[in-house]
Amino acid sequence: IEIYSLHVDCKVTSRFAHTIITSKIVNRDNESREATFEVELPKMAFITNFSMSIDGKVYPGIIKEKASAQKEYNAAASRGQSAGLIKITGRKLEQFHVSVSIAAASKVTFELMYEELLQRQLGKFELLIKVGPKQLVKHFQIDVHIFEPQGLSFLETNSTFMTNELTEALTNVQSETKAHILFKPTVDQQKVNPELYETLLNGDFVVRYDVKRAATAGDIQIVNGYFVHYFAPREMPVFPKNIIFVIDRSGSMTGRKIEQTRDALLKILQDLGPEDHFTFITFNSKVVEWKSSLLQATAENVASAAGFVQTLSASGGTDLNGALLTAVTTLDGAKRLPERSVSMIILLTDGQPTSGESNVEVIQENIRKAVNGKYALFCLGFGFDVSYKFLEKMALSNGGIARRIYENADAALQLQGFYQEVATPTLMKIEMQYPENAIEGLTKNNFKLFFEGSEIIVSGKINSELDVLPVEIKAQSHTGDLTLKEEANIKEKEQVFQNQSYIFGNFIERLWAYLTIQQLLEKSISAQEEDQKTLEAQALELSLQYSFVTPLTSMVVTKPTGQQQMELANKPTEAG
Repeated sequence: IEIYSLHVDCKVTSRFAHTIITSKIVNRDNESREATFEVELPKMAFITNFSMSIDGKVYPGIIKEKASAQKEYNAAASRGQSAGLIKITGRKLEQFHVSVSIAAASKVTFELMYEELLQRQLGKFELLIKVGPKQLVKHFQIDVHIFEPQGLSFLETNSTFMTNELTEALTNVQSETKAHILFKPTVDQQKVNPELYETLLNGDFVVRYDVKRAATAGDIQIVNGYFVHYFAPREMPVFPKNIIFVIDRSGSMTGRKIEQTRDALLKILQDLGPEDHFTFITFNSKVVEWKSSLLQATAENVASAAGFVQTLSASGGTDLNGALLTAVTTLDGAKRLPERSVSMIILLTDGQPTSGESNVEVIQENIRKAVNGKYALFCLGFGFDVSYKFLEKMALSNGGIARRIYENADAALQLQGFYQEVATPTLMKIEMQYPENAIEGLTKNNFKLFFEGSEIIVSGKINSELDVLPVEIKAQSHTGDLTLKEEANIKEKEQVFQNQSYIFGNFIERLWAYLTIQQLLEKSISAQEEDQKTLEAQALELSLQYSFVTPLTSMVVTKPTGQQQMELANKPTEAG
C-alpha cells in the first residue's frame, strides 16, 4: 500500500482556519489490501466533511443527529461494534482513523475537511498541523495561506522534525496582511538517511503569529451581513490579584505529583506582583489554612510562603467541599485589599471528593451559592482519576475555566503555563454593546475578565439596512471605568474580502456558527437540566445546518459492499 500523494491545504482568514487533507493511496499488490487514513486534528476543531473515492466512486460521510446515526448504525452493524472513528490522542489532539479494503492495483482518495477558530493565548495564535505519514511520500505538500486584514505583526514556523535538508523545502512568502507558507520536501529530503526508506516526517508543524492592533475598540470585519469583532487592548495596567491556592494533599498526590506541585508553586510565588495578595489552603480529610487571611506579596511574605510550600506532603482523604468553602469565607472576610482588584480561587486536585461532603452535585451547588458571582474559580484536574466533568461544571458556573494537567515530566510547567494565562487581568466586567434592533444571533457579549495576551471575540448577523455599525465597549480597568466607541463602515468592511480570491465567501457566517455552537455547548455544561435541553437543541440545529461534527452529531461513513458497511465518527469530549 503506497501513499503517493499527501496534501495539507490550510487557509486561515481572520483567525478562522479551514483545513483540507487529501491522501491518495494505491494498492501495488496483486491482492486486496487495507488502506488506512489517519489524521490527528486539534480538539477545538470541528470536522465538516469527509469522503473516500475508490476507483472513481465517491463514498461521502453524512452528518446526522447522534442518536439517529447510532440507531442506523446498530441496525446495519452485523459484524460487531467498531470502536468509532475518532479518539482523543493527546493534550491538544484527537485522531480520525478510517480503513477501507481496496482491490489489487486500485486507488483510493481520502479527503477530510475541518474548521476551527484560532484562540489567542499568551500573545499569539497557533496553528497546529500534525504530520505522520509513516512512509515516504512521492508528492508531499503543506500549504498554509494566512490573510489577516489587520496586518501580521509577527509570524514564525517551527516543527519538531526539521533538519537542515528539510529547511530547504520550506518557503515563506509574506506581505503586510498575507503569508503563504509552503513545505514541499522531495523523497530524498524526507529520508532519515539515504540508505533507509524511513521518513523524518513525524511530529508537529506549527505556525504562530499575531496581528497588528491599532484601534482601541478592537477590529470589526464584515462579510455577507455577518460581522466579527475582535477586541484585545494593549498596554493596559494589570489589576492587583487576590489569589487563594487550594491544594489537594490527599494520599493520591504522594510522590511525583506533590513534588511537581511544590516546584510549580515556588515558581508562581516568584511571579506574584508587589500589589498582589495571596494565601494557601491545603486539604486532605482536614482543611488547613496557611494563614487566617490573605497576605500582601512582599519579599518577606513570599519567602515565608516558599518555606511552607517546601513542607507540603501528601496523605489522607479529600475534603474538597470544605476547602473551597473555606477559601470563599477567607475572601469574603478579607480586609485591606486593593479597592480595584481581581479575586480568584485556583483549585488543584487529582481525585474524587471522599471526606466531608462527597456528593458532587451538592458540592457544586454549595460552591455556586457561596461564590455567588463575586470571584472566579479555576479548577485544575491532575491526571485521569479526577471527574473532569465535575470540575468543569464547577469552574464554568463560577466565572472560571477547567484544565487537565497531564501526569508527565512537564506537569510543573503546565501548572505555571496555566498561571501565566490568568496572571494578568487588565479589564473586568466587559460589555460589548451593539444596536439592539439591528443585530440577531449575537454571541456572548459580556465577559467577566480580560487577560493580557488573550482576545475577546463577538459575532452576529446584521439584520437591517445599516450603513454603519456602531459599537460601544464598557469595562472597568485598574485606573477607572472605560468607554470605547467605534463605528464600522459596512460597505468598506465588506470590500476588504471581496478581492481575495482564495477565501471562502461565507467564512464569517461559518465562524459565527462555530463560535455559537462552542458557546452553547459550554453554557449547557453548567445549566439546569431543562435549559440544557434547549441549549443542546439549538447547538444541534446549527451543527446540522452548517455540517459540523460536534458532540451532538455523528458522521456516518459508508464503505463499499462486502466490508463493514458503516462506521461512525463521534466527537469525543475532555469530560469523556
